[in-house]
Amino acid sequence: MQNFTLPSRLVAEAVKGEAIEQRFKIARNEFGPECIYRIHDPANDATWGFVAVDNLVRGRGLGGVRLAPDVSVDEVYGLAAAMTMKSAAAMLPLGGAKSGLRVEPRYFADKPEEKRALIAMLAEALWGIPEYIPGPDMGTNETDMQTIYEVFAEKNGAANHGRGGVGRPPAKGGFPLDEWAITAHGLFAAAVASEKHIPDFRIKDSSVVVQGFGNVGAPIAEKLAALGARIVGASDINAGLYNPAGLDVAQLLALRKTKDGLAAYNGSVKHRFDGEHLDRLMEMPCTILVPAARPHAIHPENAPHIHTRIVLQGANNPADLVSEYFLQHRRGIVCLTDFIVNSGGVTAAFIEAKADVDADFRARVMAEDGTGRAFIEKVVTRIITENIDEMFARRASHRAKDITWREIAHEMARDRLRVGADGKLKILPELL
Repeated sequence: MQNFTLPSRLVAEAVKGEAIEQRFKIARNEFGPECIYRIHDPANDATWGFVAVDNLVRGRGLGGVRLAPDVSVDEVYGLAAAMTMKSAAAMLPLGGAKSGLRVEPRYFADKPEEKRALIAMLAEALWGIPEYIPGPDMGTNETDMQTIYEVFAEKNGAANHGRGGVGRPPAKGGFPLDEWAITAHGLFAAAVASEKHIPDFRIKDSSVVVQGFGNVGAPIAEKLAALGARIVGASDINAGLYNPAGLDVAQLLALRKTKDGLAAYNGSVKHRFDGEHLDRLMEMPCTILVPAARPHAIHPENAPHIHTRIVLQGANNPADLVSEYFLQHRRGIVCLTDFIVNSGGVTAAFIEAKADVDADFRARVMAEDGTGRAFIEKVVTRIITENIDEMFARRASHRAKDITWREIAHEMARDRLRVGADGKLKILPELL
């Protein structure tokens, strides 16, 4: 575990234009990045992290706050660019952004006050970036988002500022994105929608491997199992488990938030992986492979060894284009693109941010069940189902027969980053 001393304070240093490439070796393209901020402690100029604001054509950039000891400017920018594509493809009035702090989140397990102090310092820095709406990500949760919201409210002089954090506790006016498993709900909608497009594919009796049994991986496993799928593989940072006869999902769910995690699993397994061999789980046979952890889990070294029918991309940027091309055209594997299928979280986050400042919209959101969950799930299901249908339709009629699923998804997103014939951006009517 890393040694840790709180910074004196945190400030954001903006890097724009040509300086982005000079400073960070990140080449700008037609969509971004707009600006990259270095988050640092002015007392000693130590770099603590980065904020990347990629594109603002459709609106302010919404993206999570990631805590990881090795988070880099390239990772943060890549995730921000993915948020641009995700929000555009989902027809949300949002741009793309992301932030990351170089800290080990496990350090704060028994030190909540230190974490609150750090997040409050980060919020002070983020207040000066009005085009960024922060939300939860790896290492952050609804309590951290409430801290950001409260710092922003103090800066603003009032609550209901619409600046984030989003994903706050329900008692404070937020929507519990992780508790409701909204991102997993979107993955589930994508899997269901795919049944009518992929010959002989049915969730019932399929086998599923989940890499990253966390806030996305665990609930998608639970949802697929409820429809009759067999969860044959699962992993967290402690262990990877594989049993072709199926794992005990109830036990996996009970273990996932314990100290030892899946390493404490005592059910029957055929293969158990740990340490540097965790990624071997990705190579185990299954019908649906769900990468739901860090980026680049699928790469040219392991792609030839992946045996699945569908890659349901719960994580952001889980595979590079070369690997996806190989899986699709050499192995016949359908790769359901991350920013198409995992957009449930950002959709719910936008709904929360809009509901924070628009009382009439909030009343519509809450009307059906008093919590907003039913409204959010319906919107997420509609967005992702329509996008899956459009992806398959575009591929069937595309001139380039070797086009990848990711390239089709990017086409859809790019189309929605440009105004239509009516001079307007395409936005889902329910969100206006």
